[in-house]
Parts: sequence; structure tokens; C-alpha cells
Amino acid sequence: MPQAGAPHWCHEIDAEGIAWLCFDRQGASTNSLSRATMEALEAALRSIEAARPRGLVLWSAKPNGFVAGADIKEFVGLRDAGQAYELIRGGQLVIERLAKLPFPTCAAIHGFALGGGLELALACTYRVCADDGKVTLGLPEVQLGIHPGFGGTVRAPQLIGARAALDLMLTGRSLRADKALAMGLVDRVVPAAELRGAAAALVRARPAPRRAPLVDRLLALRPARGFVAAQTERQVARRARRAHYPAPYAIVDLWRRHGARGEAAYEAEARSIAELFCTPTSRSLVRVFLLQDQLKALGGRNAPQFRKVHVVGAGVMGGDIAAWCAHRGLEVTLQDRAPEYVQPALDRAREFFARRARKPEDAAAAQARLRADVEGAGVADADVVIEAIFENVEAKQALYASLLPKMKPDAVLATNTSSLVLETLAARLPDPARLVGLHFFNPVSKMPLVEVVHSGDTQQPAVQAALAFARRLDKLPLPCASAPGFVVNRILFPYMIEAMLAAREGVPLAVIDETALAFGMPQGPIELADTVGLDVAYHVGQVLAKAFGGPAPDALEPQLQAKKLGRKTGEGFYRWVDGRPRKPDTGGAKAPADLEDRLILPMLNEAVAVLRERLVTDPDLLDAGVIFGTGFAPFRGGPLHYARTRGVAAIVERLRELERLHGRRFRPDPGWSALAP
Repeated sequence: MPQAGAPHWCHEIDAEGIAWLCFDRQGASTNSLSRATMEALEAALRSIEAARPRGLVLWSAKPNGFVAGADIKEFVGLRDAGQAYELIRGGQLVIERLAKLPFPTCAAIHGFALGGGLELALACTYRVCADDGKVTLGLPEVQLGIHPGFGGTVRAPQLIGARAALDLMLTGRSLRADKALAMGLVDRVVPAAELRGAAAALVRARPAPRRAPLVDRLLALRPARGFVAAQTERQVARRARRAHYPAPYAIVDLWRRHGARGEAAYEAEARSIAELFCTPTSRSLVRVFLLQDQLKALGGRNAPQFRKVHVVGAGVMGGDIAAWCAHRGLEVTLQDRAPEYVQPALDRAREFFARRARKPEDAAAAQARLRADVEGAGVADADVVIEAIFENVEAKQALYASLLPKMKPDAVLATNTSSLVLETLAARLPDPARLVGLHFFNPVSKMPLVEVVHSGDTQQPAVQAALAFARRLDKLPLPCASAPGFVVNRILFPYMIEAMLAAREGVPLAVIDETALAFGMPQGPIELADTVGLDVAYHVGQVLAKAFGGPAPDALEPQLQAKKLGRKTGEGFYRWVDGRPRKPDTGGAKAPADLEDRLILPMLNEAVAVLRERLVTDPDLLDAGVIFGTGFAPFRGGPLHYARTRGVAAIVERLRELERLHGRRFRPDPGWSALAP
């Protein structure tokens, strides 16, 4: 068969007259759409169109997937909306050329088709997916503060209808192949070995292309669009504020104005995304995306193979760590004093596996990988041993003394302590260099960050193995030095303590939480304290107050005495029903004018102190850790980035003003002088 090639793309026409266009981005392990690859695609499409084949199959040579989306790094260099429009409109026209080819086309998808990759597939007449359990399809651009820009806001509603398409774009969620088929996003799901054959068969058969259901086509008419848009916008407002996240509102507005119809809809899409690219929100979210990649890279490329994990302590954290390890495919033994202490963790794990597994047999396999081990027999074979018992120095030291003689020489010994420093815990170890911290956050299944803690004695190979293990669990590792509260708790607790001080002054609890939400925090500090557990918050608060001289968490003592520990007991500051807090009516009470700064600026001040003390040496990684560990408003780019954006001098002056009004807890840290503007 004759073959033709250009950088990143090659094509050939087989004996049946079907053209096969292969995407294999040079110098990359994953296909993504850059300016260069789009220009090369246009050249390939021109050549194929001139050859007049019977049809075209578009496929990927990368083993990991079809196309991951646009090259995010190219977003960083966009100077203004005009430059962004030029980039986007150029890509739109290339994909429009694919959509207007005078013969049927089919995208053969394996692995993933995300963002611009799915938009490329949407421009084809048909789409076929491999049923390999790995296929995910989605339009996640909203997570970067933008929306689809290569025609997705038009073609997705045309194919699957406005209701499904708006949900897909507004949530940014990904779909497995079977869900995508049920939605109408793809035409066939076949075994991986039959993928290319099924794509060719569709091109030969030329069935009528899918269209949106009739009801959705009626909803696209002008009289109904306003109703759909208003209803959708109300749903969006419950999840995101327009001032914080304008992209979801822009998606709804495009639908309201154009209903995914006509050439003007593509032009409007390009203009809209160009404006969004240049918003502070998008620039910060792109920054966060790239920071996430930095954290992932810390795991290293030549990571050791982890197969078996032993967890000691079957409480909430230990049990959930064990369940997550089993969910990620590891063999796990879970130890505690007696079977009755392990069984509740196994029961919780069974429910978790049932919720997360794709098939019942997957849940059963995960459950089989998690075993009770009261005698601790699994220690000898474990690649990683994680201690997750109660926060008592002597108990932990005694446990390490019993574990180490049984462990393999190269096994990782880790503690999940949230407040005790490694130097103290390792003081009686014959080899303190072996102990590392693996500090998971609650709930383990939802919180992406793991602090990988090291002391001055910890050997670098142990740290690197712990980083790699965190990545094996699909977590984001943040390396940090041992110190009271480590990084995340140290930065987070001033926020919670200040909220309690404001409550003592008479500010309603719900008003305090609303002030934090208005800044962009995912949870108010009062609700967060209830979620963490008031007993845990009290203990960590005491440790930090003793170490750094800040306010003690005395406000928690009445709840502790009444055994109202927050969400886990059904009542703390709030009463909890079905996992949600019942917040009392505030009667229209207003927050004090300085409350937002009182809550947020101590976090910034503590982040500067952490950087000055070199607990984390890279300010970008520190921002990433705080975002993924506390949920610090992602659209603000992290505490240090927000400080630079607002102005370091202005923040320092505001802290001094708050110090004069409220006390020395607001005194600016000496590290502000070294923070680059």
C-alpha cells in the first residue's frame, strides 16, 4: 500500500480503498494536539482528500491511548485574547476540514480520548472504542477554566443532545466506554483486538450517523433554549460562583445564544475560549495542572516494584489506607490487637470496593487482596509496612522495635502520624534512616495528597521509595521535612483556629463558613473541623500551639466533653444528617469587614514560614501541596501565588494592621522579605 508521512502523522490507503491515518506525536509518550501537530494534520488531510479514498480511519500508534487533548504548555505562552483566538480558530478550521471530508470517517479509540482528542473524534462520522476497561472519554476543559474550543460545544450537543452534552462539559467528568455507548457518544464498543476491523466495517457499511434525540433537537429551538439555560445555570450556581469560575457560565451562555447550530456557533466558541484563556482563573488553573504534573514526576521513572503492603492499625485511617492499597491492586495484610478491631475496617472496605468497582468480580478481587492479619505474619513479605496506630510516642517506638527485625532489608517502614515528628519516633531505632512519614489525609479515597516526610537522618533511597509508592497508589507526593504539623496541618490550622476565635466573638458559625466559601475555599473552617473530627483537630492544635506559640484550641473543649466530635458522631459544631451539616439560620447577620483576611492571611503567613524554614524548598511545590492537601481555592493558584498576585507589600501591611487590631498571631513572618514579587 502506498504510504505518505509528515511529522507526527502518517497515512496509507489499503487494497479496499480505505485510508488509515495514524497519529504518533514525535518525541512524546502521549498524543496531544499542539500547533505543530495540527498543522501536520491539515497537510495529511489535504493529501488524503486529494486521493479520494473510500473512507478514512483515524487511529493512534501510542499504546496508552488515542489523544489526551491539547498541549497544555502552549496555553502558558498566550499573551492576550487575540493570540488565543488565532490559535483556537486555526485548530477549529483543521478539525472542520476533517468533518467536511466527502467520505465517511471513523475514529478508532483506545485508552482515552479527552478534551481536544474527543473533539477530534467528534468530527468523524463514527467512533469505535476498545472494550479493554481502560477507555475514558470526556471534555474536562472546565477544570482548566475554559471550555471545549475545537468545536466541542457545538458537535457534542448535536450528537448526544444538550442535556447530556452540557452535563459532560460542565462537570468535566470522564466516561467509560460502556457509558459513552449508552449516551450515544460512540457507535460501537468492541474487544481491543477487533478495534481497527470494526472501524473499517463502519466505514464500509456507511450507516446513518447518530443524531441527538428528538426531544433535544426541540430543546435547541430558541423558545426552549432560554428555559434550559436558566435551569442549567441555577444548577451551576450551586457548585461554582461566576466570579470564581466563569467557564461553566460561558458554556451555558453559548448554548443560550446559539443552541449548537450554525457557523456562528463555532466562531462564538473560539471568541469565548480566547477570552477565558486570559482570565486569572484559567491562568491559575493551568498553573495548578502543571504543578500536579510536577508532583507526579517526583515518583521517578524507574520506581521499585511494590506488591505487598502490611498496615498496622485498623482504625479509620489505617483501615482506609489498607482498602485503598487493595483497590490499587496490591496484596494487603491488616493488623490490629484482635479480630474484632479489624473486622469493621474489612466491612468498610467491602462497601468501598462495591461502590468503586466496575464489575462485581472486580470488587470481589479487591476484597480478596485485603486480609486480616492479627499475628502480623505479613510483615516478613511486605515491601511497605505502614504504622497507623494512635498518636503515642512510646507505643509507636515499641511497635517499630518489634517490626524491624521481621522486615525485609529493603522494605519501607512508614508512619502515618499526623503530628509527631520523625526525630522523636525514630530515636530508639537502631537505624533511624529507615523511617519515613507517609501522611495520608481523610478521607483517603478522595484526598489526592500524601506528605512524604523525612528527617535529617532519613536516607534518600527511603524517601525516593516512599515517593514512588505514593505514585503507585495514584496519589500526589509532597516531600517535606519533619516538623510539628508537617506542612498541610501547619498551614491549615491557623485558618481553623481563627474561625473559632471569631465564633467566640459572636460571629455566627454559618457566617464564618460563608466568608471562607466566598473567598473560594471548598469548605468553611467550622464545617472542616467537624469533618476532620474535633478530637483530631484538638490534638493537632495542641501540638502546633505548643510548638509555635499560637492560640490553643480551647474552644473545642465543650464539644469534646459532651463527646460531640463532629460528623463521625453526628454532632459537633453542627448537627449532621445523612453526611451533611445542618447549619442554623443566621438571621441575616453580616461578617465583620476583616473576617476574610483574618481567616486567609494566617495561612499565607504560615506558608511563608514553611518556605523560610525549608520544610519544602520549592515554592511551586508548596503551593501545589496546599491546594491538593487543603483545597485552597485552586483558581487563586496557591497561597504564595495569591500573595504575589495581591502584592507582597500589601499583604505584609495588612498583617501588621491585623496585628494591631487582634494581636501578635498576625505578626508577619520574617520570610516575607525573601518572597519574590
